[in-house]
Amino acid sequence: MNWVLWGNSVAQWLTALGLGAGVSAGLFLLRWLLARRETSLAFVNVLAQRTRGYFILAVGAYAASLWLHLSAPWHEGLRVGVVLAALLQVGLWFSGWIQMWIQRRIREQAEKDAAQATNLNALGVLLKAGVWVVVVVLMLDNLPNVEITTLIASLGITGIAVGLAVQNILSDLFSSLSITLDKPFVIGDIITVGEFTGTVEHIGLKSTRLRGLPGEEVVFSNSDLLNSRIRNYQKMERQRVGFEVVAAYTTPQAVLQRIPELLRECVLGRDQVVFGRAHLKALGDFGAVFECVYFVESPEYDFFMDTQQAVLLAIYQRFEAEGITLAQRIRP
Repeated sequence: MNWVLWGNSVAQWLTALGLGAGVSAGLFLLRWLLARRETSLAFVNVLAQRTRGYFILAVGAYAASLWLHLSAPWHEGLRVGVVLAALLQVGLWFSGWIQMWIQRRIREQAEKDAAQATNLNALGVLLKAGVWVVVVVLMLDNLPNVEITTLIASLGITGIAVGLAVQNILSDLFSSLSITLDKPFVIGDIITVGEFTGTVEHIGLKSTRLRGLPGEEVVFSNSDLLNSRIRNYQKMERQRVGFEVVAAYTTPQAVLQRIPELLRECVLGRDQVVFGRAHLKALGDFGAVFECVYFVESPEYDFFMDTQQAVLLAIYQRFEAEGITLAQRIRP
């Protein structure tokens, strides 16, 4: 007896089932082999890691349907299901390739250029968002009885209402993009915002985190940060140091005349330090006021402080050796 089910014989159903199972099994085997293979090719790695089981089963089901005589609604339903599964899979593949490329570039650039690493993170987010916007639009366009033009127009009106409700969040997101493109600071920079000074540790889509000099973490929203006056010490090609020392009037005149040269000797010979000048500036109430200026050829805050400390200690030691009494503390 020749049994017929939904317009197809048992033999046809068994053949279709075998075909679908064979195609699915072959694709699962291929994915397994790719996952076991060690390779540096991003294309192969993403195929192995990001290929989903529902996509493989959908391809198997579509292959089986080609052997069967199905009604138009069944064929259309299978077509839509396979297309949706394929679009989701393509979105996952492209997202994986973008993520892998971004991570590789960040590893290459992180130690060379922190600004480039920050830009790559934001670029990755934008590229993946663009991929999924295209995927969602194509999925909607393939759904039956969905007018994509009307839907996009209605979504535009809804988007305006949502935008008004979340305008603060959107402001932070656009501020993050501005920080990424304009680069007023990058990860690792030491900046001052208002009265707070710290090192930039993280630049996110909504907020930026700074590590203060005492060690505490302070979080700023990106919009508030851009609306503030920011001082970036990392952008300085050189840092100027100027200070005054006051020698007591009990100091002999011959020694007073040698003080500018003593100050110069205490500054010269240090790494990345350029001597500016040293002069008798004024005769004050408590003693002779000498001014010294030098420049540190480095934006690093720790190096700047270490250099300043070394210079001041050298001055104190030389003055003590020469018998020069400081009438007042050294004033910056």
